[in-house]
Amino acid sequence: MDFSMVGPSIMLGLGCLGSSIGCTIPSMALHGVMTHIDEGHGKLIGLSAFPSSQAIYSFVLMVLMADKIRAGTLPPLTAIGIGFFIGLALCVCSIFQGKVAATAIQASAKQPAIFGKCVTGVVIVETFAIFAFVFTLLIM
Repeated sequence: MDFSMVGPSIMLGLGCLGSSIGCTIPSMALHGVMTHIDEGHGKLIGLSAFPSSQAIYSFVLMVLMADKIRAGTLPPLTAIGIGFFIGLALCVCSIFQGKVAATAIQASAKQPAIFGKCVTGVVIVETFAIFAFVFTLLIM
């Protein structure tokens, strides 16, 4: 039995799991907010989609990891470690980014003028996912 693609699978699975949870949290907040405000829904919908980026990062890393395993430059056991820990980092970033986005949606609905400031918190969490992505590229 060939276990060489376990690492890339873990990477993709955790990244997508986190993104789905991360997008669900602000989307639920968004539904409640849209019943109270008549305009500005588009930018709030955009906030709820931020955690989906981690699924993209995990997909790109999965493809690159699988190519390196096939080429023999990345041992499968190393790929499992990378896939698990970086996938976990992306998963956790997504979930907490979703929580920050949910509060940003609620705050922006009450005070539309602070929208830009609220986005800053969402972007700060995104930087940690980007760090995980870039650091993974460096270690593979």
